[in-house]
Amino acid sequence: MKVKIRQWNGVASWLWVANDENCGICRMSFNGCCPECKVPGDDCPLVWGQCSHCFHMHCILKWLNSQQVQQQCPMCRQEWKFKE
Repeated sequence: MKVKIRQWNGVASWLWVANDENCGICRMSFNGCCPECKVPGDDCPLVWGQCSHCFHMHCILKWLNSQQVQQQCPMCRQEWKFKE
């Protein structure tokens, strides 16, 4: 049995609303996902710092864990604090 699609209607789409298009750490699109993830969406969320820079959650956590002394934003070098 063959099925022929006569019409297709998109149901929904989503975009992350960020101040940039790409993560400053991995350089991947925010509408995609970080190198750690396979599928974009809620499992690969964005996080903002108080300095207003935005990154994939996995990227900034990996960055912060690699910092020995001070945890700084990779873009502006201010002390990193998650925006609440």
